[in-house]
Amino acid sequence: MSAGLDPSQIRFVTRGVTAEEVAAVTAVLTAAAAEQAAAARDARPTTGPDAWGRSQRSLRTPLSPGPGAWRSFSA
Repeated sequence: MSAGLDPSQIRFVTRGVTAEEVAAVTAVLTAAAAEQAAAARDARPTTGPDAWGRSQRSLRTPLSPGPGAWRSFSA
C-alpha cells in the first residue's frame, strides 16, 4: 500500500465527491500507510545472537587431580 494507492479502490459513500477531494483522501491514506509501515519496521525486535553464537559455551576450568580434588563431591 505504501508503493501507491489506487483511487479506484476507494469507495466514497458521499455523493458528488470532487477530484480534489479524492486526491486529498488518497494522499492522506497513502501517508498514513507509509507511517504505519515505518512504525512497524521500527517496532521489530532486535535479533539476538545467531545459532552459532548461542551454541558456543565457555570452556570449563581444567580438572586438577590430586589429593582432596573430589572432596566436594557428594553422592
